[in-house]
Amino acid sequence: MNIFGSTQGSGRGLGLGNGRGLGRGNGQGRNKGGAFGTGGYCICAKCGAKVAHQQGEKCTSLKCPQCGHTMVREELLKKK
Repeated sequence: MNIFGSTQGSGRGLGLGNGRGLGRGNGQGRNKGGAFGTGGYCICAKCGAKVAHQQGEKCTSLKCPQCGHTMVREELLKKK
């Protein structure tokens, strides 16, 4: 039971209840809910240099060892 005297809300308003919500994302988050996993490579989008991806470190936090450009995950370049 909540402070309004009912046990189940309509899903709208103060966050009470079990409604579906009004968003469009279907709760999938980034990358359609699919993680890239622990392996793979970080690639420079400018010169194509490849570095092994380290678990827990984002590719975008790395700079290319050859040209200094920001690295991106290999799978992101393949989707384009």
